[in-house]
Amino acid sequence: MKGTTLYGPRDVRFEDRPEPKIIEPTDAILRIAATCVCGSDLWPYRGIDAPKEPVPMGHEYCGIVEEVGSEVKHVKPGQFVVGSFFASDNTCPICQDGYQSRCVDARPMGNEGAQAPYLRVPLADGTLVATPEMPSNDLVPSLLAASDVLGTGWFAADAAAVAPGKTVVVVGDGAVGLLGVLSTKQMGAERIIVMSRHADRQKLALEFGATDIVTERGDEGVARIKDMTDGLGAHSVIEAVGTQESMMQSIRSTRPGGHIGFVGVSHGVELPGRELFFAEVHLLGGPAPVRRYLPNLIDLIWNEQINPGKVFDLTLPLDQVAEGYRAMDERRAIKTLLMP
Repeated sequence: MKGTTLYGPRDVRFEDRPEPKIIEPTDAILRIAATCVCGSDLWPYRGIDAPKEPVPMGHEYCGIVEEVGSEVKHVKPGQFVVGSFFASDNTCPICQDGYQSRCVDARPMGNEGAQAPYLRVPLADGTLVATPEMPSNDLVPSLLAASDVLGTGWFAADAAAVAPGKTVVVVGDGAVGLLGVLSTKQMGAERIIVMSRHADRQKLALEFGATDIVTERGDEGVARIKDMTDGLGAHSVIEAVGTQESMMQSIRSTRPGGHIGFVGVSHGVELPGRELFFAEVHLLGGPAPVRRYLPNLIDLIWNEQINPGKVFDLTLPLDQVAEGYRAMDERRAIKTLLMP
């Protein structure tokens, strides 16, 4: 088969790769229905954390089970399933506490390379969640979103203790930030302030439930948030970028006693201890335990209560994956959907 490989900065190729096979008895093989390019894929694509050798790409996926290993008991061939970007056994003490992305046997799915027609999923019983039946084509983009960006946005909102009556600030207008808006709306937030300078993303944020748009950044952005919250700051802040500026903007926009859910993959972030000490805010984040939320998210999508698939504003055949990366890198697309 052909699949996506990153050779170096801005060097993405769709080339021959071995077709995945069952290696461990807990594996499943999926025929991919849809995959996509993630904002986190752009870090190595741009040369930050670039691989030293060619690596398969892709960690977001949904599809049909083709084959299962001898020890797989709950996942069956023919089922349509959604999985997380971390495989997990879903039985260890860490998983049972709801942090499947830090499972004692966590397996990063990026190592398998989901931007391909077929995918091996380790720990299939703990990782994959089946839909009630075969979904219609129009539901597939939203189900794909659940495998990462929706699950990550939901975790960010959960970590930020979003609740009815609260004011929420979302720092970052990529797919995760936008679906953080959708998540906070579902959780009943009273006011949702999105920090964004891009008209297309602002429009989608408002559609997902944002009440206010702030275009200022850094200290000016913090001052604007304080002005809008009687000088106090927000109850809850979602940080969905991963830079020093976005993290400090998030901390400084949060009121004492407030909560920050940080899910942007951190690059070069260093927190000043004394300022953090006196900020007196709650910080929780990291790689989202998407598996914790999948049953609920699939149910919301299946019953058409949410439509997170709207974050995909560019759809390409899988063999045009390089253009998908370019479009996101150049901000011509929020998120690229790839169809095998």
